[in-house]
Amino acid sequence: MRIRNRHNRAETTTRARFVFVGAGGWALKLLHKARIPDARGYALLPISGRFLRCDNPDVTDRHDAKVYGKAPIGAPPMSMPHLDTRVVDGSRSILFGPYAGSSPKFLKNGSVLDLPRSIRAHNVTPLIAMAKDNLALVRLLVTELTASKSKKLKALREFVPTANPQDWSMITAGQRAQIVKKDPDRGGVLQFGTEVVAAQDGTIAAVLGASPGASTAVPIMLELLDRCFPEHRHQWAPALLEMIPTLGVSLSCNPALAERTMMTTARTLHLSASTSSDSTP
Repeated sequence: MRIRNRHNRAETTTRARFVFVGAGGWALKLLHKARIPDARGYALLPISGRFLRCDNPDVTDRHDAKVYGKAPIGAPPMSMPHLDTRVVDGSRSILFGPYAGSSPKFLKNGSVLDLPRSIRAHNVTPLIAMAKDNLALVRLLVTELTASKSKKLKALREFVPTANPQDWSMITAGQRAQIVKKDPDRGGVLQFGTEVVAAQDGTIAAVLGASPGASTAVPIMLELLDRCFPEHRHQWAPALLEMIPTLGVSLSCNPALAERTMMTTARTLHLSASTSSDSTP
């Protein structure tokens, strides 16, 4: 693997048994450079996430919850409108959105050439098929991109009827690179969420799609271990069970274990947790 220092342009070569590509939206770019067959047919659809933001203490001090509405018909789950309180460095803000933004970048600070440079002969068909089968989503994106500020404020006022336009400004919160991949029946599909793409010999793997959060990070890594290090899984099992006592157990079928797990988690995070006995009449 050749590594280039972007500050001084120095290049070094490193040989490794395994390479994990944790490069966000640029992960597919690096998989294409690695030329592994398993990355063929994959493409990315970049979508910016924009929010209306309010920093006025008279407003932010009165809101302490995350409130969700219903997503428009044909919209993906990630577009579900919500009003959310955020505290950054002790300062409170309220965000409302998301609104779709347009950018060909795969990272918030990426290149405008990310999308065109990612197109290959093997992923053109999936991209075209995806666009054809997701016309409702395409129309939604175009509608949001061309919406005036007054129309965006109208959506906000469904949650905050007294919203003052002077209190709210539009920000770009982040950049998503949604998965587009080939499909034997439809030619290509748009996939929300994340997916592990790994070489068959287990030497390189990457996570594509929306940024994994706490709820998905652990399952993703467990899948990666199974696919790239199957010969070590038995050896690593005791350590994994020590870290994840419920590994391989369905908590929905074991209420007692589920309750013990929630209590342990609550103690670790210094939270208060209710038990089934608390709700017993």
